[in-house]
Amino acid sequence: MREYLESQLKTVWPELRVVARAANGIETLRMIDEESPEVVFLDIRMPGLTGLEVAAKLVDSPKPPHIVFVTAYDQYAVEAFEHSAVDYLLKPANIERLEKTVAKLKVRLKPASAEGAVPAAALQALLAQLAAGGVPVASAAPAPVAAPLQWIRATHGEETRLIPIDDVIYFQSNDKYTSVFVADGESLIRTPISKLREQLDDQQFWQIHRSVIVAARHVAGTRQDFRGRLMVQLKGRPEQLVVSRNYVDLFRGM
Repeated sequence: MREYLESQLKTVWPELRVVARAANGIETLRMIDEESPEVVFLDIRMPGLTGLEVAAKLVDSPKPPHIVFVTAYDQYAVEAFEHSAVDYLLKPANIERLEKTVAKLKVRLKPASAEGAVPAAALQALLAQLAAGGVPVASAAPAPVAAPLQWIRATHGEETRLIPIDDVIYFQSNDKYTSVFVADGESLIRTPISKLREQLDDQQFWQIHRSVIVAARHVAGTRQDFRGRLMVQLKGRPEQLVVSRNYVDLFRGM
């Protein structure tokens, strides 16, 4: 099927450059991480991780690729997703249908186009529709608010780790990267802390400095240092994190 799809794509999109092919879901995630493709064609049924599971993990990426699902869903589901921001293909995709998909992708890949924005919210909406059995959301309805981040894909030495958000103690901006601190060490992500903040549950994560976001459940208390600065003390850890003046009010009454 991969060879067939690639052959069809070469016909309708000759300038497309295929950078990788994967045989299963885990390999797919690895290759996406390595190659950072703009477009990914995901079979919904793959060994290791399904296409839906791969897509769910990509939602948390700073810049998820545009995803086209390759599926064996029935015609009702196909029609239901016609207005979705992310497209799908019913196996086996014929040339006419593939041309429509390519046309949509080309519009979304235009840098200056509003439609070219990364469709994380749209992707989540599509996943929700698929999980619900293909019931479409009315086209006039507003896009759903993205759910708070649940996982962090971070680099730890030579490894890539999937870190549950509940394991995070705090985030700290580190030049081009953001450090993710958990109980057993520090990992790195490329997401700027300002963008990361937008993806976090603000009831669980408090920004205490322009470069630091801390998990509220790990805050043991505060104290003032000899310079009068407010410092956050963490449960079971030696670090004491400076609270900048802009965020001092957060701790009044503690």
